[in-house]
Amino acid sequence: MPRSFTPVSLDGLDEYYRLWDLCPLHSLDYSPVNLWGWQEHYGLEWCFEGDLCWIRQTMPCDTVLWAPLGDWARADWKRLLEPGMEFIRVPDSLASLWQEQIGSRAAAEPDRDQWEYLYLATELATLPGNRFHKKKNHVSAFVKAYGAPDYHPMDARMVEDCLGLQDEWCQWHDCEGSPSLAAENSAINQVLAHCSAFRNLCGGSLYVDGGIAAFALGERLDSESVGVHFEKGLASIRGIYQVINQTFVQRECADVRWVNRAQDLGEEGLRRAKESYRPAGFLQKSRVAIA
Repeated sequence: MPRSFTPVSLDGLDEYYRLWDLCPLHSLDYSPVNLWGWQEHYGLEWCFEGDLCWIRQTMPCDTVLWAPLGDWARADWKRLLEPGMEFIRVPDSLASLWQEQIGSRAAAEPDRDQWEYLYLATELATLPGNRFHKKKNHVSAFVKAYGAPDYHPMDARMVEDCLGLQDEWCQWHDCEGSPSLAAENSAINQVLAHCSAFRNLCGGSLYVDGGIAAFALGERLDSESVGVHFEKGLASIRGIYQVINQTFVQRECADVRWVNRAQDLGEEGLRRAKESYRPAGFLQKSRVAIA
């Protein structure tokens, strides 16, 4: 019997959170905030079936499945995985589980563009040693010019200020002329407009001379990790991105080991920026075809 998919919505969050807690691995891709934020751009739909949530993407390409989320260990994958199914963004731990159960019928191909960057929170908070020398120089330049970072945890005022900064950022970067920036802008607005719906959202903003200069929006994925969804700042202020990165981790990630800063989607500039912060590992993902 074909599964009945419906668009990802806030109405299904309670059930999704239940399955999120059952899932043994928490990828930033599959977080409730990420699914909601990017629902429109990717045409994301879901289908709740027992202790699994099936997810599919309908835009801007042909319809394709993401990995199901839920109780992977108890699922009967021999029955559930049918010939012809194609999945993207499948965490390698799940791909390995499938191969254990159905062998070579599950053909996995690593997808480097979708690997999520994992950083040690202590390193991002302290920028130790010569590896982070350039980052520390930018932070020092900021502090010399503007004083200690004026960081405010997320509250109602922050949401309004962040929306204003995002609008200003988009005007400077011509979001309307870039499909990818326009999609990100829509995702940021979607999340900020409904931030009270999410139980694990965290974030903060930096103020310079009384005005907002940067913000970071993240999500506590589990007891060991926090993910960063969005980070924006005024490029005219030297060191603003290094300071919001470091201060967010110091204030919001003090009790976790890992900071997940998402994938680079194959964009060279983004990859260089992420690699410059010296990732300690990756949450690796693959494309999987079922024969």
